[in-house]
Amino acid sequence: MAASALDDVVEANPLLLDFEFPPFDAVEPKHVRPGIRTLLNKLERDLEELERTVEPSWPKLVEPLEKIVDRLSVVWGIAEKVKFQLRLGQSKPIYNAFKAIRDSSHWQTLSDARKRIVENQIKEAVLNGVSLEDDKREQFNKIEQELERLSQKFGENVLDATKKFEKLITDKKEIEGLPATALGLAAQSAVSKGHENATADNGPWIITLDAPSFIAVMQHARNRSLREEVYRAYISRASSGDLDNTEIIEQILKLRLEKAKLLGYNNYAEVSMATKMATVDKAGELLEKLRKASWDAAIQDMEDLKKFSKSQGALEAENLAHWDINFWSERLRESKYDINEEELRPFFSLPKVMDGLFNLAKNLFGIDIEPADGLAPVWNNDVKFFRVKDSSGSPIAYFYFDPYSRPSEKRQGAWMDEVVARSRVLSRDGTSSRLPVAHMVCNQTPPVGSKPSLMTFREVETVFHEFGHALQHMLTKEDEGLVAGIRGIEWDAVELPSQFMENWCYHRETLMGIAKHFETGESLPEEVYLKLVAARTFRAGSLSLRQLKFASLDLELHTKYVPGGPESIYDVDRRVSEKTQVIPPLLEDRFLCSFSHIFAGGYAAGYYSYKWAEVLSADAFSAFEDAGLDNDKAVKETGHKFRETILALGGGKAPLDVFVQFRGREPTPDALLRHNGLLPVAASG
Repeated sequence: MAASALDDVVEANPLLLDFEFPPFDAVEPKHVRPGIRTLLNKLERDLEELERTVEPSWPKLVEPLEKIVDRLSVVWGIAEKVKFQLRLGQSKPIYNAFKAIRDSSHWQTLSDARKRIVENQIKEAVLNGVSLEDDKREQFNKIEQELERLSQKFGENVLDATKKFEKLITDKKEIEGLPATALGLAAQSAVSKGHENATADNGPWIITLDAPSFIAVMQHARNRSLREEVYRAYISRASSGDLDNTEIIEQILKLRLEKAKLLGYNNYAEVSMATKMATVDKAGELLEKLRKASWDAAIQDMEDLKKFSKSQGALEAENLAHWDINFWSERLRESKYDINEEELRPFFSLPKVMDGLFNLAKNLFGIDIEPADGLAPVWNNDVKFFRVKDSSGSPIAYFYFDPYSRPSEKRQGAWMDEVVARSRVLSRDGTSSRLPVAHMVCNQTPPVGSKPSLMTFREVETVFHEFGHALQHMLTKEDEGLVAGIRGIEWDAVELPSQFMENWCYHRETLMGIAKHFETGESLPEEVYLKLVAARTFRAGSLSLRQLKFASLDLELHTKYVPGGPESIYDVDRRVSEKTQVIPPLLEDRFLCSFSHIFAGGYAAGYYSYKWAEVLSADAFSAFEDAGLDNDKAVKETGHKFRETILALGGGKAPLDVFVQFRGREPTPDALLRHNGLLPVAASG
């Protein structure tokens, strides 16, 4: 394309302009594909130029590479981007230049952050197969493509098998107990399947295996045979006929092992851990420690359910089955805590919650957050823009907050992501680093008239969680863009600040500060606060064991299991279940066939990281408990230390070193067990 023609494209396409804040108000759907294609073509040329001129020095290797990677992060995840990333990851000249830096005489003079960048780039390249000889690299790429295909097929089979099950119900007695929202959903399903007159009150209703429908039946349907039928269908998804995932799982595990051996590792778990904070042994040790602490509590949970269901006249009390557990747990929870999430909404109005959150951030980390609407373009009028200032009043970061649900144009859930990262190389004025910009997205009920957006307690926790991620991105002091903020942080450590922030939702002063009725201003009743805190540890042993089962099974399949050997994948599942399930799984249980996290998601030999991150965040919060949560001076000091380590150092230092710098020692699971009510309480005396 001639230069002038390219200039026309740039001029017409806001995505291709040089900007401080993205021109969200000017980007239209028609700009996206051509804009990204043009950008990727340019990056491809930049990469070729870099490979041609590369030298093992910072200005000739890392700075131009950071510019390429940075522009790429503005591009949304599409197939072309994935291809480009693989091409970048397998670049021999770039790999060789990084190795030359590591082997050079001035290696020792590099800062920690620079050493981390070099080591990470080398490790990533090796794991991308760059150091393999040509025929082995070809074999490696074939394995990667085949794994990609199998994962996709696995996910499609789970989706199709989930869709396949439909249970039409015409008699209201059969679905007694289901809440109004679930009845509405079931009637809606019926309408979409051709029963156009279906209503929530009169039916007919269709029950499916989609999570909202399945969970509602398991927790609320009084009809025990309906629960059994739906449960059995759920645990045998994608395990028979055309949609059977058994063989696909075998193939995936076989190819992952081959890939590991090609790269010089003993098993796939070692490959996974190469880019994580944990090691195979450390992860296994942690899971076993937590399992031992959870087992007796889970047995006690079962006894409590038996006793309670018996007191309610349940015929099955002495012989509770898998399809009874959630139902009776829900009844027991209602009788003990009686918290109705919906009834609490008036106490949690979004403006109050955000004020409380910003005050907490000021108190802990010495920052001020102020509205900066109008400074940057936004993609919707509901989006708010904020400036973050340090104690001297200088801006250090910005963020967008998009709080309300817009079902037609926005996916469900909540997330935080970077808009731009802090960077010295990409400085706007050549002297001070470019400041980080984040965005936080939630899906709350929009305000109606003069009534603000009212939140459930879960949604309050979610906002605190996402803000924790945003803080780590925004309060970084790292100027090397490739490891600034959340970049370059090991996957099993990245949830530390987010889960850490959730703990403050249970802190009396913080919660009581935000929980004010939006009309009357009255505080949340004390007994409700105490119930929220108590409900946090309800059935903690059972819930812990459930996660430990998934994590242990995942590790077992990726370390010791031999594909095609004497033991089947289901034998492994049953063996792991003996130590992690109080009621053994049914013989026909084929849960593995729908375990998408590890066969179609990014959690292969990584499911343990949920628990790993919980340990880190609970232990970090316990530093504040040790200092005394009601001692304002101590909380501020500990908060400052947290800011200067966990939040400031980004990916520029190994996460274990960062944690030790903050806590003065390595992490232990004691705080997590204590928060979950799973530590035996020492007798006082």
